[in-house]
Amino acid sequence: MRIGVPSEIKANEDRVGLTPACVAELCNRGHEVLVQSGAGFGIQCSDDDYGGAGATIVATAEEVFERGEMLVKVKEPLASECSRLRRGQVLFTYLHLAANRSLTEDLMRSGVSAVAYETVTADDFSLPLLTPMSEVAGRLSVQAGASALQRESGGAGILLGGVPGVAPARVVIIGGGVVGTNAAQIALGMRADVTILDKSLERLRQLDAIFSGRAKLLFANSETLAAQVADADLVIGAVLVPGARAPKLVSGALVKEMKPGAALVDVAIDQGGCFATSHPTTHAHPTFVIDEIVHYCVANMPGAVPKTATYALNNATLPYVLKIADQGLEAALSQDPHLRHGLNVYQGGITQPQVAAALGAELAAVDLKFAA
Repeated sequence: MRIGVPSEIKANEDRVGLTPACVAELCNRGHEVLVQSGAGFGIQCSDDDYGGAGATIVATAEEVFERGEMLVKVKEPLASECSRLRRGQVLFTYLHLAANRSLTEDLMRSGVSAVAYETVTADDFSLPLLTPMSEVAGRLSVQAGASALQRESGGAGILLGGVPGVAPARVVIIGGGVVGTNAAQIALGMRADVTILDKSLERLRQLDAIFSGRAKLLFANSETLAAQVADADLVIGAVLVPGARAPKLVSGALVKEMKPGAALVDVAIDQGGCFATSHPTTHAHPTFVIDEIVHYCVANMPGAVPKTATYALNNATLPYVLKIADQGLEAALSQDPHLRHGLNVYQGGITQPQVAAALGAELAAVDLKFAA
């Protein structure tokens, strides 16, 4: 198969779909890999690094899209990229379609087979291709929140960990999944006062074992959520409904009740955000202030650390890239039900139930050749 790796064009996005080591794995199995010149510069990999791994370096994205049978990216295609997609081509990347009707419609019109990293599943019901970026985003969220609390960012001027004689910041994390757990680890490491809210008692028990009492663990309901958010210095939104839009858990009215100079970090912004006052921002302009509350809502948080994030992502995605390249998409989907969950758009129809429900669209019938 001919695999294309274009440069990412989303603002401040320096990750890349394949590392040189992954290119070498594909080439060693007889596949051809086209890499756009400069695609790896953000992770300090040169065209020579990719060429040495066996890739063919091409000058433009147009050539990558035109010649590639499978396109391996990191972020969802923008409109200029969607116009280059075609029927019979495979797109393998993060998509987050439940919060993006226009992108979904563009993909449907193109006829491309779009497989989303974030809805590929595993035997334990986890999301193995989302997990590494959730780990990165969770850890980054605390760094971002600590910066947002500084006075020059509009925050109250609070040091996250405090000092002897001065209390640390109160950090409230909504959601105890991968993002929330990693956020808590870093916040506790910085000596913050950490509370995690989750609606699963089983998950709260697991977190109790992980943190051995160092984090406060509360069952999430409307009363508890309101009380904790109102008293927090930093709130991290770490909720996820796989494939669906994030629920709006913090209303605009509740934001107004927060302490002046407090901060919100909305890690769920890729899926529409979990704070009513959120809207997507970029690494160039990461924050805004509403009702004296600093909001950090960068839609591609791991892009701030592209080298770490790219290698973490590739560790997870490579087996699936190899499977599709070796077997072809339809055979790979037929043999792997977990990969089949990643199929979001196929032959002009939406094939992912949560995406269809979120957009109020009809779920396309899946061809029998995909039956397990």
